[in-house]
Amino acid sequence: MKLYCNLFGHNYEVSKNVTSHVKEYTCKCCKKELTTNSDGDLTELTPKFREVNSILETMYVRRLERTREHVLTS
Repeated sequence: MKLYCNLFGHNYEVSKNVTSHVKEYTCKCCKKELTTNSDGDLTELTPKFREVNSILETMYVRRLERTREHVLTS
C-alpha cells in the first residue's frame, strides 16, 4: 500500500474533528496521520501535536457548552 501512496499520493480522510477549524487526517492506504497547524497547513501528527489537539478539543467543548448555557438562560 505504501507503493500506491508513493505513486499516486495519499488518500486522506478526516479521522477526528478537534474544532471547527482543526482536524486530524489519516491516509486510507498507509495510515499516515496528519493534523492542521496554526497556519492551516497539514503537518505530521506527532505526540506533541496530539497532546495540543487534545487540550484544544477540551477547551473548545467547554466553550461551546458555556455558550449554549448562556443562550438557554437568556
